[in-house]
Amino acid sequence: KPHFGDVQVGICVAIKRSDGRIHLAVVTEINRENAWVTVEWVEKEVKKGKKIDLETIFLLNPALASAKHPTAPKPLSPLSLASPSAIGDQRTATRWMAIIPQKNETPSGDSLAVRVPSNPCLVKRKKSTCVREIEKLQRQREERRRQQLEIRAQRAHDVNSGNPNSEVMRMIEEYRRHLNGSRVSGLEPLEAHRICVCVRKRPLNQQETIMKDLDIITIPSNNVVMVHESKQKVDLTRYLENQTFCFDHAFDDTASNELVYQFTAQPLVESIFRKGMATCFAYGQTGSGKTHTMGGAFSGRDQDCSNGIYALVAQDVFLLLKNSAYEKLDLKVYGTFFEIYGGKVYDLLNWKKKLQVLEDGNQQVQVVGLWEQEVCCVEDVLNLVELGNSCRTSGQTSVNAHSSRSHAVFQVILKAQGELHGKFSLIDLAGNERGADTAKGNRKRQLEGAEINKSLLALKECIRALGQNKPHTPFRASKLTQVLRDSFIGQNSSTCMIATISPGMASCENTLNTLRYANRVKELTLNVRPHHRSLYLVGPEEPKMLEKHISNSEMSLQRDEFIKIPCIPSGIQSGEEKIKGEIETLSTPSMENAMTSWKESNQWPTKVKETMDAVNYDVDFCIAQLLVILDQKIGVLTEVQKKLRLLQSDFQKKSKENSAVMKPDTQNLV
Repeated sequence: KPHFGDVQVGICVAIKRSDGRIHLAVVTEINRENAWVTVEWVEKEVKKGKKIDLETIFLLNPALASAKHPTAPKPLSPLSLASPSAIGDQRTATRWMAIIPQKNETPSGDSLAVRVPSNPCLVKRKKSTCVREIEKLQRQREERRRQQLEIRAQRAHDVNSGNPNSEVMRMIEEYRRHLNGSRVSGLEPLEAHRICVCVRKRPLNQQETIMKDLDIITIPSNNVVMVHESKQKVDLTRYLENQTFCFDHAFDDTASNELVYQFTAQPLVESIFRKGMATCFAYGQTGSGKTHTMGGAFSGRDQDCSNGIYALVAQDVFLLLKNSAYEKLDLKVYGTFFEIYGGKVYDLLNWKKKLQVLEDGNQQVQVVGLWEQEVCCVEDVLNLVELGNSCRTSGQTSVNAHSSRSHAVFQVILKAQGELHGKFSLIDLAGNERGADTAKGNRKRQLEGAEINKSLLALKECIRALGQNKPHTPFRASKLTQVLRDSFIGQNSSTCMIATISPGMASCENTLNTLRYANRVKELTLNVRPHHRSLYLVGPEEPKMLEKHISNSEMSLQRDEFIKIPCIPSGIQSGEEKIKGEIETLSTPSMENAMTSWKESNQWPTKVKETMDAVNYDVDFCIAQLLVILDQKIGVLTEVQKKLRLLQSDFQKKSKENSAVMKPDTQNLV
């Protein structure tokens, strides 16, 4: 607890006013917890008071500091105290120092003489709370300025070192530190879907490293891809816009071709042994790693084809051929390799011979003149791949010095006794390009880019039709989709997409376009329902047309009154009972079932009309339902027609017999 010394209630102490003047006041209250006292005095016949902390009291009254060891008073110099009329406001006295008058000054006659220490050091300034807060703010301001100077110095150092994106890099690193993701390498292969969409990120290449490009792609888990897009505010402040995409699988820059193959093409290999049509294609920007994934790693201009998906598929195919379940099929393996360049097809195994894509009598697409080479081992497949890659069309763009300018299609074909058994199409697509990437190129490069984008758009439309189970697949829109028609419309077809992306900040726009393309394909696969049809908006005239057809069908088909037995003439009484017996024989169980199905089918047009009243409905679906209703009603009416004709013939026969019997009786009467 604070030591109050001789300070007691009722004693007089010297206090300091806010204007620096000092006068006596009486202590009226002591607060021992907060270490302050309350003093009062009379000014202009008005009683006033204030609270003063204990330290200020001891500064002005040092004799009260210790009761046991009083301090001997030193010579004091008189201080001028203002008259009561000159006393101002009552602000806190601890904000000001005591004013010591000069020796030549003499106190006024009506002022009180108070002795204070002659040594100014004893009258020490006490900092108030407000002053301490101001000093604290000053220290914080100085600290912020020091940090800003350090940041400016770091920026200047980064500019001198040639790294202008260091601020974005720090934001990306800080964001990644808050992520906890699992690695893909420790996962087990998942069940294959009809359309499997995977994304693969390549590492920064040598050119991007020299340009000090940033890695803006983060793969925190086995199926999530995050893109950190750098943007700028109006005040030129840079910030990150993080976009997240989810796919079936996502591979980072440390994933090998074997790992990618394990989750993409490998689940589809066995399907071609069950008369399936499998397709695996790599899609992405020029230079994003499509050819590396499909064909193998590059060493300069030379490519090692032994670790690409081409070779890995061949290994599994020949391994399954030795399986006891497929060995008895006596299958033979063939390989074809061709490219699609500028809307035309060229055989890469036959000196780039120009081929024709035609349809045969069975409406099957045939590549006329395509060379099919029988292969017996993996080495034969690698030789075909190396031969085809040496003839493939390539060129230089602003993005890639060795850009593939054509779609390469390598097919592994299984044949049983000369007939097609299964086919696996491995496609290395040409890179999708922006107009800005080929703007500085010649006219030939620009036309190539336009043709590439056209074929990729057609491929996207075919995948969309495949995912939605539409009755029509637009495979004629491009040679690429026309050649791969069996992979899209086959009953046992399966497709896998590998989207390759570049991690560089300069490729951010192309990377986002690739991910959106793949995301669209992935979203379609999630909505696949084999027994349901997609609904879409139709024009205002089509609902009226269908409504008219349905109303006419209800008027014509919902009438059971026309199925009546013809009246028997009253004159023929002898054969009436026999005819009734014939009518009863017509009421067979099949006739009753037909009538029951007829009555049930009368409710179907109403259900179809309810479906048509919805905002979105499928016109083809409604027409198909009406055709089914008509077919069933026609079947019921045909059966009723047969029964009625049989009844009519029997009735006519009985009528003739009755008329023949009645003629002799009439002659006898005459």
